[in-house]
Amino acid sequence: MFKDFKLPEFNYEQFYDVVVVYGLKVIISLILLFVGLKLIKWFIKRINRRLDKSKIDPSLKSFLSPLIRVILKITLLLSIISMFGVEVTSFIALLGSFGFAIGLALQGSLSNFAGGVLILLFKPFKVGDYIEAQGFSGTVKDIHIFYTILSTPDNKKIVIPNSGLSNASLINYSAYPTRRLELKLSCSYENDTLMVKQILEKLISDHPLILKDPKPVVYLNEYVNNSINFIVRGWAKSSDYWKAYYELMLSVKGEFDRQGISIPYPQLDVHMKSEK
Repeated sequence: MFKDFKLPEFNYEQFYDVVVVYGLKVIISLILLFVGLKLIKWFIKRINRRLDKSKIDPSLKSFLSPLIRVILKITLLLSIISMFGVEVTSFIALLGSFGFAIGLALQGSLSNFAGGVLILLFKPFKVGDYIEAQGFSGTVKDIHIFYTILSTPDNKKIVIPNSGLSNASLINYSAYPTRRLELKLSCSYENDTLMVKQILEKLISDHPLILKDPKPVVYLNEYVNNSINFIVRGWAKSSDYWKAYYELMLSVKGEFDRQGISIPYPQLDVHMKSEK
């Protein structure tokens, strides 16, 4: 039965040609990959230097640089693939056929990317602004393709996905050059309310960080069980807000002590009833 069976002859010459041709292509592709990545790294550094020297928004810089890097790496990959006889258009079409599945898998990443684009277009905040969003607050350090980095006053790093920042409410404390400062203070019923009002007006008007226009104001706000409450309002530069706030709080306590004005605190009177 197996008498006439013969193994096919192995064509060593053809095998050698294939190994040589594709071996050379693999070596060349690896060299191109290595050199290409080095060139991309060098090019991105040049781009970053140019962006640093230009007056471009830092928010745009931190977004553009990673985006250009990704585009260049994809272009390099497609160029190397084409060396092996793979049609780039066919390869792109093949990727497109998996687009739906990839889109579902990367839905969160794509929404974060879209959120980053919206942030750059509509500019609800920029690098250097102090914002509050997603239960966090801090200074914006970088706006990347998929996420934004905040730095808290105690030097913690917070990473927030861009989709959450573009689709939800946020507070930008640095959006305007000035902010209104408000203090809620109180005195006891035994104190002269007119004198207290005059003291507060002088303290806020004389503070160097409080703007003269709009003019600072002091209101007697309400009468409660143990105290008379005042509201003190003044405007300061956004960058000076907290410094002015803390300095005023300290100076109010010092002046109240010098003038004999008492700041009430909650009290509980207990009456003991003796049984006869």
